[in-house]
Amino acid sequence: MKLPIPLFMALLFLMSCGGRSTEIAKDYEHLPTYAEQGINVVVEIPAGTNHKIEYDKENKVFVVDQRNGKDRIIDFLPYPGNYGFIPSTYMDPALGGDGDALDVLIIGESMPQGTVMAVKPIAALLLIDEGEEDTKIIAVPADPQLRVMNADNFQDFSITYDGAKHIIETWFLYYDGLGTAESKGWKDGQYAMKEIEKWAMGKEANKVKQPK
Repeated sequence: MKLPIPLFMALLFLMSCGGRSTEIAKDYEHLPTYAEQGINVVVEIPAGTNHKIEYDKENKVFVVDQRNGKDRIIDFLPYPGNYGFIPSTYMDPALGGDGDALDVLIIGESMPQGTVMAVKPIAALLLIDEGEEDTKIIAVPADPQLRVMNADNFQDFSITYDGAKHIIETWFLYYDGLGTAESKGWKDGQYAMKEIEKWAMGKEANKVKQPK
């Protein structure tokens, strides 16, 4: 099937955009924090990706993070899980946060960028990054059929999957270069939920709203 010339040229343009996302703009930032099955997350970086992709809140698209004018590519093992953020959360710098939404690593098969899914937090990895609190929520899909490990809580994660726990911590300590982050240890799922509540932005966190 032959494509009309204007459509063909548009496709060539989109394919030439490099690391810039071609996703139609959506307001992921103001989705509710809480879902019926657990906590909402937005996937920025699919598992197995080595490009540091972030959601541009102003333009409402996903872009490759820039460092020294170049695309930021992880010079280490790729992301060990789907990485993203919990919408309608804000780690206030005045309270020791980094000024961004709360980060989350979802243990599971690779999910497409922009996926919104409900998860169950099972742990929290406490990190200090350049002097700022940088907590990583570790979660599994709320739907048991989407899970790749039978970890429903921190005890399961720590005992049955202790090796995975160590790999995740080691990855966060090394992926951006040795010495850039410091681990303050692990906390359980209850702590993770309290951390989410701490940074959730009031009524916005409970507002049921779909991406525009």
